[in-house]
Amino acid sequence: MPPTALIVDDDTGFRRAARRLLAARGFEVIAEVADAGQALEAVRAHHPDCVLLDLHLRGTDGLTAARALAASPGPAPRILVTSTEPPDFALTDLAALGTVAFVGKDELATADLPALFGFSAA
Repeated sequence: MPPTALIVDDDTGFRRAARRLLAARGFEVIAEVADAGQALEAVRAHHPDCVLLDLHLRGTDGLTAARALAASPGPAPRILVTSTEPPDFALTDLAALGTVAFVGKDELATADLPALFGFSAA
């Protein structure tokens, strides 16, 4: 069974592209949402194995969303954060939030997504 993924980004075009990339890398995308509140609801409803999360969301930012996801009941999904610009905090800070890595949106197409999420390639 392939790992399941949730995509959280406020850009519809990016969500479409990310869906194609994840599917091509062996993930089953079970939901796409545009903001942090929807992300929490989708995690509760679908229990994804991993979340592709944009740092720069409208409203609640991705870092706050990662904290909320890590604190939610049940097994926390593995989180990979994306952005058009590098984060202004240490990636080690994200590890405590269940975040496995950061990848720039412009690097997503060439990234080894299964490895970044901590899954073996299928």
